[in-house]
Amino acid sequence: MSVDVKIGIENSPRELGFASADKADEVYAAAQRALDGTDAVLALTDDKGARVLIPAAKIAYVEVGSAENRRVGFGAA
Repeated sequence: MSVDVKIGIENSPRELGFASADKADEVYAAAQRALDGTDAVLALTDDKGARVLIPAAKIAYVEVGSAENRRVGFGAA
């Protein structure tokens, strides 16, 4: 199961959003290490294998949430 990640970048009107195959706790811990100064860069991987690197000093906010499975069709309830 993937998790949705949204990252706000300082001085940027748009947020960076992607789905990650990592567990929500792992993404949250990586974001926390970047925001408290332990790591200088927030390094994450999306669900397709692309790597995302964001300088910790430019992060405005990080939102980590679970992705809901999309249901398609008339029988989806």
